[in-house]
Amino acid sequence: MIGVLYVSHGSRIKEATDEAISFIESVKQSIDIPLQEICFLELAQPDIQQGVEKLIAKGATEISVIPVLLLSAGHYFKDIPKEIDEIKTQYPEVTFTYGEPLGVQPRLTAILKERIEETKVAIQEDAKLLVVGRGSYNPQTKIDITAIGQALYESTAFKNVEVCYLAACEPSFEEALQDALHEEYSQVFIAPYLWFTGVLERHIEQTATEHNTKSDIIVCEHLGHHPSIQEALKDRVLETLTTQTV
Repeated sequence: MIGVLYVSHGSRIKEATDEAISFIESVKQSIDIPLQEICFLELAQPDIQQGVEKLIAKGATEISVIPVLLLSAGHYFKDIPKEIDEIKTQYPEVTFTYGEPLGVQPRLTAILKERIEETKVAIQEDAKLLVVGRGSYNPQTKIDITAIGQALYESTAFKNVEVCYLAACEPSFEEALQDALHEEYSQVFIAPYLWFTGVLERHIEQTATEHNTKSDIIVCEHLGHHPSIQEALKDRVLETLTTQTV
């Protein structure tokens, strides 16, 4: 029997964990598979081991592991596979497949554009857009975030678009924001490429609040619950039905 295990990042903030659970539950309802469980990589329970054990206890003999991640980075390439490899030694009779993160998709970039439009702020001629990624030491992260920034440059009224990161990559969000303010753009829009709320989003909001200058700083909402991202995660689940075992 097939089971699906959704692996979300996890957060110390209950609101973030609740948002992730609510989102995944909405996707689960569109998947015609009876055995589906949610777990977290860190900072929340149940963990991956517990999620797998729940599925096996319910009769799962094949488990599709779905990384609830936006981009390919260390969690996808190292952390989750390491956990699964250890669990496989305990349950050699169970087959595991491993899905892909959402990656760069036009329908996801379109959500960022919507989040900008939802601010109801008219974009001025000299406005600047900062696209903020989580960041990773994996080089693919910069390639992906740069592609998202380019797509927004081509699809919005912004003539000045820059990508920046919250960790591991340069330029940092703080540096990019300070530079934008120093260059005296009349508006600085901040578009976080984050799935759920949490520590990182709060850091962005706090940093923006602290920089009270002549420039108008507009912080857009994170991706959150959106039909397009729900469909994107659903597609990743369905793809695992034919994915080779990890």
